[in-house]
Amino acid sequence: MKTRILPWLAAAAAAAPLTAPAAGQAARPLTVYAAGDIADCRYNSAADSGAAATAALIAKGDPDALILTLGDHTYPNGAPAEFSDCYAPTWGRFKSRTRPTPGNHEYTSGKANGYFGYFGELAGPPGRGYYSFDKGGWHFISLNSDLKTADHQRQLLWLKDDLAASKARCTLAYWHAPMYSSGGHTPTTKMQDIWRALHAAGVELVLSGHDHDYERLAPMDADAQPDAARGVRQFVVGTGGAMLTPFLWLNEQSEARSNWRTGVLKLVVKENSYEWEFLPVQPKTAPERPQQEARDSGTADCH
Repeated sequence: MKTRILPWLAAAAAAAPLTAPAAGQAARPLTVYAAGDIADCRYNSAADSGAAATAALIAKGDPDALILTLGDHTYPNGAPAEFSDCYAPTWGRFKSRTRPTPGNHEYTSGKANGYFGYFGELAGPPGRGYYSFDKGGWHFISLNSDLKTADHQRQLLWLKDDLAASKARCTLAYWHAPMYSSGGHTPTTKMQDIWRALHAAGVELVLSGHDHDYERLAPMDADAQPDAARGVRQFVVGTGGAMLTPFLWLNEQSEARSNWRTGVLKLVVKENSYEWEFLPVQPKTAPERPQQEARDSGTADCH
């Protein structure tokens, strides 16, 4: 693995069909943009919001890229009006190529009706909040970290069947509340059985939001032990536009982190490997601290 260490480490195009390439045909590299915690309706104007700034980053990039949204699409309550008034004018321009996952704020107003109503079939089966698809030679799994116990167990059984049926060498899973993080939310083991299933299947990546920061963690098993050979690497990308929040404790496996720039994670997934780069929003005025390039990038092979 080749990694460029951060200076700050210490401190609407139509979607291509979500199908696998024909047998014997190598998949072309696929660009993926990902972030969660996006549109805050408490801004005076959607055009001046953090969500507008991160959407502008995506708009400058690959027009055929896949967009993964990592939950908490709107604030404060995930209501239908918030999706139409705050999310639609910003990240909504990428809706047809977006594959979302729900967050806790989607459920603030009930059963995430705003989320399921806005995304429709793009969010998978109605009311469930988890689904999978293949694209660019990779298998993608959107999971729901806000399910009650019985529904969570149904999700776990579905996941194990889904992983067993997948023929892809490389797999990426994503959900809202991170299993591992140095951010401000209380750590939770709710998704530990999910992580255990992913680790056993040799999954490469997990993406999450929830903590309003960017962080990259070393590959780990479900018991927080480093595993360079088969561990799952996690990115926390809660930098989609909402107000950033502080790191409260340092996870021992944290490799890079930042909480002073919103931005998006850019992935380029290939047949047997992937590249990552955090793309930060540049400040409109000169920052008080010395100018630094708030980027984290690297490459790794699939298991």
